[in-house]
Amino acid sequence: MHIEADVAVVGAGAAGLSLALRLARPPAGARRLRTVLLAAPPGPARAAPRTWCFWEAAAGPYDAVLRGSWQRLRVRAGDGTAVEAGIAPLRYKMLHSDDFERLVGRELATSRAVSRVEAAADRIEPEPHGALVRARAAGGESVTVRARWVFDSRPLGRLPAARTTLLQHFRGWFVRCGQPLFDPSAVELMDFRTPRPAHGLSFGYVLPTSRHEALVEYTEFSRAALGREEYDRALRHYAEDVLGLRGYRVTACEQGAIPMTDAAFARQAAPSVFRIGASAGATRPSTGYTFSAVQRQTHAVAAALHAGRRPLPPPAHTARSRFMDAVLLHALDSGRVDGPAFFTTLFARVPAVRLLRFLDGRTGPAEDLAVGLRVPVLPMLRSALALPFLPRRGVPHP
Repeated sequence: MHIEADVAVVGAGAAGLSLALRLARPPAGARRLRTVLLAAPPGPARAAPRTWCFWEAAAGPYDAVLRGSWQRLRVRAGDGTAVEAGIAPLRYKMLHSDDFERLVGRELATSRAVSRVEAAADRIEPEPHGALVRARAAGGESVTVRARWVFDSRPLGRLPAARTTLLQHFRGWFVRCGQPLFDPSAVELMDFRTPRPAHGLSFGYVLPTSRHEALVEYTEFSRAALGREEYDRALRHYAEDVLGLRGYRVTACEQGAIPMTDAAFARQAAPSVFRIGASAGATRPSTGYTFSAVQRQTHAVAAALHAGRRPLPPPAHTARSRFMDAVLLHALDSGRVDGPAFFTTLFARVPAVRLLRFLDGRTGPAEDLAVGLRVPVLPMLRSALALPFLPRRGVPHP
């Protein structure tokens, strides 16, 4: 099969689906772009189902398919002391990848601009006025797409060289309890009543969707992921010994590893080939949140395409944000700051809405300074001064 297109979107994760959806909805008067979304068929090349969390004010474009949303967040210190805050007018939202894919699929089914082809891309070959994507369908058939612009959202095989790279790795259980054991009014954002690993930090995370149901996760910030048995042992301890859950049933699981790195991600691979999403640096290095940056990035790309401009994806985060994240990552990795105390103090001393705006990169220099004065200044300063002398090393993608 050979297809000629204006745009090829490679990969159907958050970034690929978001860009395809925006191109399926051209603004009035814009030229309709022939777009092909190449989605890997079921198999090893396709990402496992997962949840994405983000925050935004008031209603959003994906509210109809959210699994839950909240206006209160809670952080617990290791001794159980809780810091709880409202985040109105913001809402913390949980979106499942399957629900998002179905939403986009319904839109594409009626679109005259975007078509979806199930095929896993093998390679992308630059050409004088575009690029050729070579892919393979589930049955082994060859699929080629020649496009003026190609946007690659697939994970990188190897991360760019970085001074510090930690993993935010986790396993979560979707649980259902016979008794009403959850508080659906608030998210347990970071619960540090978990055993401290030898290096890094760990915490529990609870997204309650009703009095009886929740996503319960065990998360670590450290250098290496765990085995499944180790995750399940930690989850069992957190669910039963910390949360006191009894008579619960695990209905589904999710597991993942998100690189938290101060690497510089290239957004362009060839004159007509660009990267989008996590492979273009959309993941916030200090938190692992990605979805909001993906929305900003794909909005800018779609606007440029519809306006006939060169669609280089913008940086997902400001240089100031990336520098602050690099300092924090090194401070955590070196042990200069105590992770649980750092995050608990930050949530206790900074108004929640301002802190979320800061974590989303939407604050100005004055607000950033105000947040910075609430953290351990001397350890962070020592980490900042050490950065220029740290070597950059490449690591495989988890």
